[in-house]
Amino acid sequence: MSDLLSHDSRTHGNITQIQEFTEAGPAFNYIRALYNENADKVKTRFDAFGKGDKTTPAEAACYPYVGLTVEAGDINLNTRRSYGNIDAAGTFGTTVTQPDLFESYYKEQIDLILKNHQRPVSVGLSDKPMPLPFVIESASANVSVHDMRALQDIFYMPDLANINDSIANGTYLPPDGEPKPLSLFTAARVDYSLQRLSHYTGTAPEYFQRFVLFTNYQRYVDEFIEYGREQVEKGNEYKALVEPGNVVTPNTKLTDMAASGVAPAHLPQMPAYHLMGEKHMGITLVNIGVGPSNAKTITDHIAVLRPHCWLMVGHCGGLRRTQRLGDFVLAHAYVREDHVLDEDIHPSVPLPAIAEIQVALTEAVARANDVRTEGTDIKEHFRTGTIYTTDDRDWELRHKELAVRFNQSRAIAVDMESATIAANGFRFRVPYGTLLCVSDKPIHGEIKLPGMANKFYEDRTAKHLHIGIDTLRHLRKSGVESLHSRKLRSFDEPAFR
Repeated sequence: MSDLLSHDSRTHGNITQIQEFTEAGPAFNYIRALYNENADKVKTRFDAFGKGDKTTPAEAACYPYVGLTVEAGDINLNTRRSYGNIDAAGTFGTTVTQPDLFESYYKEQIDLILKNHQRPVSVGLSDKPMPLPFVIESASANVSVHDMRALQDIFYMPDLANINDSIANGTYLPPDGEPKPLSLFTAARVDYSLQRLSHYTGTAPEYFQRFVLFTNYQRYVDEFIEYGREQVEKGNEYKALVEPGNVVTPNTKLTDMAASGVAPAHLPQMPAYHLMGEKHMGITLVNIGVGPSNAKTITDHIAVLRPHCWLMVGHCGGLRRTQRLGDFVLAHAYVREDHVLDEDIHPSVPLPAIAEIQVALTEAVARANDVRTEGTDIKEHFRTGTIYTTDDRDWELRHKELAVRFNQSRAIAVDMESATIAANGFRFRVPYGTLLCVSDKPIHGEIKLPGMANKFYEDRTAKHLHIGIDTLRHLRKSGVESLHSRKLRSFDEPAFR
């Protein structure tokens, strides 16, 4: 049983109902109890509002808090692990949310800091209010436009001045009397993204998996759906396939989930598809469309789910004469001319290649082509180099200017998303990788014609997608602990992964 200890809450800021725990399970149970109690306050008052009570003040409802105080003698640096460690004395804490969704994650993180530092964790109620939109899944039909002012007077609404990425960006300075960050994201930041995920992808956050593929072409989606349906019908690896509208096709051999959901009349902006594995260890595919804005948006929000990695598998323009249509390009560096993250992570910051992912992608390409990684045969249709990511869809019209930049950077391919996805992976400590497929070579006069494009897509899309899936399956089987690279960690890294 966990020890329940007395504690002075002043070092953790304005925290109430605080208890200390030496085991992760009881600590999590208290987090869940606090969250449910406070969320129920919001839901109950909202129900009353819908029934006509538009004046009674709402009872205060706040997020749970978890924290830890570490003395100098408690520091136990683990050089092998990239998370779960606190490397300086002080008090560290964070607000937490959605315990049912994050149960395994919270338990793992709490267990690690307990084992590494042999100090109890403090769990209590913060003074950070739960905004109404982050608690209520859908508004009652009884709430009209005329009721909105009363709604805002009674309930706490999201305060965007306090929902940001300053912790992840390394610019956060704790106010006097407040703990240092224990997590990259506050509870409100997490809830904000969870709400956005449903809006942009058409699927609920609980269906997202820890291994993510991004693509910029619909044909990859078609192939993924076909593969997913075959897997849940005949396979023994995935529990269900989930499509936009939360349309669930269960694998009746592995789960008692029922078929459910209704396909939307129109697809959302960035539709997501999920092959569900045990403990969210399956694969999610998101069609992000075209451009760095979408790439930033979706990775901003998926990051709060703490995926184990994300990969970009899409099409690009080849820049070398020796490349052929259908060749694969593995990014080992990026030129960031996308600009959407310049204010969050300066363009001069290098984006290191993640060795484990580079090796896994290379080996998957070799398996798909039945060649050895150490020989020269793999180079027949595979090249490693720099990807130039631009925010200009008609970059071809600036040929003279960009040809110089391509040459100086030694770029071998150009696209509009890969560097953005890699940069946000670096920023949010999510291991990343890019494997693109050359679909045309505009600067060398090889531009797709409609018929040629269709034949090309048919021949190459399936192989490319399955290389991505194969890569993620092997990374999962190899163990995720080594996947989370220390090169993504900052000097004062929060302990939670």
